[in-house]
Amino acid sequence: MPTTLYRILFASFLGMASCTQKLPLTLETVADARIHKAKFIDIGEPGDSVGDILTFDQPLLNEKAEQIGNNSGTCIRTRMGHSFQCQWTLTLKNGSIQVAGRELDQGASDIAIVGGTGQYAGISGQMESVNNGDGTFTQTLHYWIR
Repeated sequence: MPTTLYRILFASFLGMASCTQKLPLTLETVADARIHKAKFIDIGEPGDSVGDILTFDQPLLNEKAEQIGNNSGTCIRTRMGHSFQCQWTLTLKNGSIQVAGRELDQGASDIAIVGGTGQYAGISGQMESVNNGDGTFTQTLHYWIR
């Protein structure tokens, strides 16, 4: 009887271990908009208004300020003085990562990782984007690749 109990406990332990998900990988990048500023396309009422569009293609840097790729996309103003709805691509040496979501004018924004190519095919997770106030945006990605 004790052998059966040990087998049941061992099988339960294996079942619990297989259900746990490994910790996400992390990638920190900096989008540098100081030189290649976003282009503002004024739609409708003059000045900042709903429907205005931002387009950008900026260098993507690592923590040592070395260029590792590009950060390119578009944003549409959805709430004046508050946020844009955005989609963009982080293009890196071995593939690309596509993200989409609400980018707040101030503070941290949580953006969904919606897909990837190359070594990032099958990626999922989220990215925190923070406007550093100096023309750069720190983008911290927490992700899994299946």
